[in-house]
Amino acid sequence: MNQVTSYVESNWQQIQQWGLTTVWLAAVPVVVGLALAVPCGWIAYRYKWLEGPLVSGLSVIYTVPSVVLFLVLPDVFGTKILDPFNVMAALTIYSFVLLVRTVSGALGSVPHSVLSAAGAMGYTGRQLVLRVHLPLAVPVIAAGVRVAAVSNVSLVSVASVIGTAQLGQLFIAGNNTSSLAPIIVGLFAFMAIALVYDLVIITLTRLLTPWHRAVAP
Repeated sequence: MNQVTSYVESNWQQIQQWGLTTVWLAAVPVVVGLALAVPCGWIAYRYKWLEGPLVSGLSVIYTVPSVVLFLVLPDVFGTKILDPFNVMAALTIYSFVLLVRTVSGALGSVPHSVLSAAGAMGYTGRQLVLRVHLPLAVPVIAAGVRVAAVSNVSLVSVASVIGTAQLGQLFIAGNNTSSLAPIIVGLFAFMAIALVYDLVIITLTRLLTPWHRAVAP
């Protein structure tokens, strides 16, 4: 434990810098992926004949190893291999693929009786989507976002293999020096970030769905 403490004290500035990079590398792709997945998920839900091929086709992309994407995307975008943009782009793809299925399933989970009642009240198609469909689908979508966020935190560490500066470098440092201290620090740092993301998403979900909060009698 003393070795871990000493390592943190000696490398705190570097760890802090890597930590900030890890935070935004994992967070931005989830936000962008969700923004792209909502309209695509709606299309998959709206046109049932398209849902199977679309979701299945995108799922194939999720099977591509992250290292492969990290190495291929620089050629696609014309960026340098160490550019953090490559990591962010790869994780955005993974988030998008994962969340399209989630959004489609979430929209399909809204009871038809609720939609029928809203339609009988005079809601237009757009109002049904914005005021009924999406709000009621939020808890299911949030569950998928939680998975995507935690997965991204883990996948960011893989980028250390190609040299991208983030907390995954602690694992490389531990391996190169045969020291457990940086590995333990990195492990707890990634766990802490994932936990914070999870708590933030849970809090936002509760704020967006006040009707789910039980009211004490």
